[in-house]
Amino acid sequence: MAARRLGLRLSAWALSAALCGPVSVVLAASYVGDGAVRVLAASGRVSSAASSVPFPYGSAVPASAEAVPGAGSPPPGTPLTVVDEPMIALPPGQNGPEGTMRFSPGQVVDFAKKIEKILADKGARVALLARKGRPQSEMPEGMAFTHTAFAVYSEITTADGRKVPGYALYNLYQREKQLDTSDLVVDYPAGFFAGAAELEAGIVIPTPALQQRLLAVIISPAYVSLHDPRYSVIANPFTLGRQNCTEFVLDVIQAAISRTDDIKKIKAQEKASFEAQKVRVNLFKLLFGSLFRAEVSMSDQPGEPVTATFEKIGQYLVRHDKGAEALIVRPD
Repeated sequence: MAARRLGLRLSAWALSAALCGPVSVVLAASYVGDGAVRVLAASGRVSSAASSVPFPYGSAVPASAEAVPGAGSPPPGTPLTVVDEPMIALPPGQNGPEGTMRFSPGQVVDFAKKIEKILADKGARVALLARKGRPQSEMPEGMAFTHTAFAVYSEITTADGRKVPGYALYNLYQREKQLDTSDLVVDYPAGFFAGAAELEAGIVIPTPALQQRLLAVIISPAYVSLHDPRYSVIANPFTLGRQNCTEFVLDVIQAAISRTDDIKKIKAQEKASFEAQKVRVNLFKLLFGSLFRAEVSMSDQPGEPVTATFEKIGQYLVRHDKGAEALIVRPD
């Protein structure tokens, strides 16, 4: 991804931050980018979420109703309610790494709420959401977004016990102190965009039928079973042994489409129908980087390195889920 002929300076070292470097969240471990979330929390512009539970499909808060969870059962596509209050999931501990934000807390909060309102206005119960963790000038050919998650319409319980409707984001995030290891975590749009290099989001909204099947996977044991904690920033989506955020998202999508949690069947179907992104990085730098950077692994790359990207997943969904909608969102 850093080939000089492309005029890029992204080496195997920078590559580790370019694809899937997480920015937020809530578990016992710390994650790459947690510092930015702490800066946002200190601004006083956000509230803390204690937990969230996806609304059952067909049971949600229509925009025309009071913001009371469970009010009505609007048909698919009906605009939904979200609150104006921005939420974050605080990273564990008070003495974590110092962080920086490229944008002001106000800019991040306004953009995050814009994303939520777009999803709610379109009646999305489950959608794909992607962010830019590095400037576009540093990104490899064919890639714009660095991290992808599922946005799930949910009942969110705040730290002070209130229950409000909004979107929770289901992610695979890389640990800060174990860069070759990942966890499944849940955060919220304001924290998701806290460390963004550019305020631009990619969104794919599947058809209502596929949203329902995706939600069924996300709330089932299959969701956890599809996670491989052995992390590689350039994980091959067609093989086992390593996984990054986009491969995990692709596996969950394929599980929903194919109605199976058999990972070998999922991989066979992906290999037959999904077009992966070639990793255009100087091969010597990539191999050299894999010797010294835990999160850069070639162990699951039997040939020319390939990986899954938000762009390729979006193309795949639009092609195979007729009626799916893809859009790019920028600040007003």
